[in-house]
Amino acid sequence: MGTLLDSDAIAPEWLFERIAGRSGDLADAIADLIRSGELSPGDRLPTVRALAKAGEFSVGSIVHAWGQLQEQGFVQTRRRGGTVVLPPRDSVPERGIPDWRGVDLAQNAPDLALQPSLSDALMSSLGAETLNVFGRELMTERLRIAVAGGWPFEPQAWATAGGGTEALLLAIEAAAPPGSTIAVDEPLGPGVLDTIRDLGLHAIGVDADSGGPKPDSLDLALRSGAVAFVFQPGAPFAVDHVVSAERTSQLARVLERHRGVWVIEDDSIGPLESEELPSLGVVLPDRVVRIRSYCKAYGIDVRTSVLGGSKDLIETAMKLRSHGVGSNSRILQNTLAYLIGSDDAKRSVDLARDRYASRRGALLGALRARGIEAFAGRHSLVVWVAVTDETAALVALARQGISVGAGSRSFVEQSGRNLLRISATQLPDETEGIDQLADLVAIAVAESAREYFD
Repeated sequence: MGTLLDSDAIAPEWLFERIAGRSGDLADAIADLIRSGELSPGDRLPTVRALAKAGEFSVGSIVHAWGQLQEQGFVQTRRRGGTVVLPPRDSVPERGIPDWRGVDLAQNAPDLALQPSLSDALMSSLGAETLNVFGRELMTERLRIAVAGGWPFEPQAWATAGGGTEALLLAIEAAAPPGSTIAVDEPLGPGVLDTIRDLGLHAIGVDADSGGPKPDSLDLALRSGAVAFVFQPGAPFAVDHVVSAERTSQLARVLERHRGVWVIEDDSIGPLESEELPSLGVVLPDRVVRIRSYCKAYGIDVRTSVLGGSKDLIETAMKLRSHGVGSNSRILQNTLAYLIGSDDAKRSVDLARDRYASRRGALLGALRARGIEAFAGRHSLVVWVAVTDETAALVALARQGISVGAGSRSFVEQSGRNLLRISATQLPDETEGIDQLADLVAIAVAESAREYFD
């Protein structure tokens, strides 16, 4: 393994010395170092700018080389995770067991094979009377009718946005001016906290117990100046809790004492929820906006989420969207309306929900059978694994080509527990594949607890 920079990435000077004078282009030179073993699986390559500064290569040529190496299976570039050397292809276990380099266990992406066909839904949307009529609609009447019956409270206004993440961030931006503080129901989905910080906001985590976010923790966050509360009634990333109706009522009483605080309910998996979720909008309809996402159930190209709730907050959010001139395609809105009412789509969603729950349970059982502390809320789409050292465990799995999530990215502050986050949606259905993953996680857990001395 090459000399490390800050115990994290390969030093650019070391790498430049090894590739200087070699024949072929940059990608070929790096590939030779990987084949020879001078660069090992799990090694993190220097950043593009660091390598450009250390040698004679331009930023463009390095980016091109990194892309070639990824296409050839030598490295994998992860968002905010750098470019990591992968194990050789011939080291991947035998047939029937997943090639983990092609499986994203970090981002909670849905299994495309379990999503319904969009062809009939798209065709149905092309017959709408308002198709191509000049003007814009925040929500088509067909979609409003489709969602209204299943909404947990009577909203003052409706709107649509792109994916659920876009709607969530628009609502947060509308509720909290830059520099202000918001309370967040932890743990959150990957990247949400990063984007909250990009908006210039300060986040305060609200602790949870088995019943959901704790009322005293929410009260403390609001007394500390939080102007909004991001609430996840479905607990899709919960470590070990389910939000109860009783707890939701307790949270409502806390919010009633703090007038002017907005509530943003994030229903991020929509139709994949197994039961009707509680809502603070029943008690506080003028202060709550609920956001329902459909991408995990129906596919990312439907690209339509629904906002329903406070008229003031929705109007502010829509003004922020493309300076107030943005709107969702009527074709996509009516496609979503068709899917919501389709029996075939419902059967696909029911199957996906059952498969995801089964995969989550299988991995939990396999990990616990190996003596590993593993957790998941009853409605959660992720499995959490306790480790001694998060970074060491992530690197150990990366050496096997396995990409999982860093638990620290889902919490505002370190809670005293180091956790890995493994998406259940991309897990295999076969016991053999689950067992192999559990074995590799067990190795990573053991390695994360080891200390080495020279």
